[in-house]
Amino acid sequence: MAVNDSVNILNSAYLAVEYIDSFLPDNPLQQPFKNAWNYMLDNYTKFQIATWGSLLVHEASYFLLCVPGFIFQFIPYMQKYKIQPDKPETWEKQWKCFKTLIFNHFFIQLPLICGTYYFTEYFNIPYEWEEMPRYVLLAQCFGCAVIEDAWHYFLHRLLHHKRIYKYIHKVHHEFVSPFGMQAEYAHPLETLILGAGFFIGIVVFCNHVVLLWAWVICRLMETIDVHSGYDIPLNPLHLVPFYAGARFHDFHHMNFIGNYASTFTWWDRIFGTDSQFIAYKEKEKKQQLRMKKTN
Repeated sequence: MAVNDSVNILNSAYLAVEYIDSFLPDNPLQQPFKNAWNYMLDNYTKFQIATWGSLLVHEASYFLLCVPGFIFQFIPYMQKYKIQPDKPETWEKQWKCFKTLIFNHFFIQLPLICGTYYFTEYFNIPYEWEEMPRYVLLAQCFGCAVIEDAWHYFLHRLLHHKRIYKYIHKVHHEFVSPFGMQAEYAHPLETLILGAGFFIGIVVFCNHVVLLWAWVICRLMETIDVHSGYDIPLNPLHLVPFYAGARFHDFHHMNFIGNYASTFTWWDRIFGTDSQFIAYKEKEKKQQLRMKKTN
């Protein structure tokens, strides 16, 4: 009975979304996207779409999202937004990061991506345009983010245990002042351990293959932003409730203790692991007030 009730609630939610959608103006990008999607379905197999399509989405999204942060280092005006201005990026660090990323993407993540097709087949996940969710897709991505954030907080905190840290997670902290491309710079075991949280939301919410790609883009957008090293004003991601942001995560790289969550602030607030960050912000405010009074 409980399962039937859940299905009925979900169906009602989808009907409500469709009803609201009928009053909204047409999306000018919808028809070109529909044409491209149907072209893909007509010319490629499901295995090719799920495997090579997913790899292409991941690689293109990752490096395109890294471009703004990469360019910022060459713009003097943007340096006032750099969180740790005394620790600039270097070519040596960025090249080392890039080489590790290529290894992780193709030798660790690609084998995992190869399982995407079998996942969609086992759970009968549709590929068709007509089955694609619309505005509810944003809610599904948010749900995936909440689940991943919980997994990341507790496993990330565990990786900081003194008996484990130097063997796995220390690699990610090699660069005290992070930059966007560093988001997936990690030990292969950390890629597997923390990366597992990405897939839990997919198992829970996935009702179309497009969610796999939408969630990849959302997750990369968030993790590259918090590793960017820049606290940019009017960042649209700060409109997301309880979003942690670059300054929150940058402190973790600088301090090594606290601020363990990936996306939201609530787990650190509940367990008090943001106390040093709060104290640091209060100290910064006092210093700024002193400087104003002096001037």
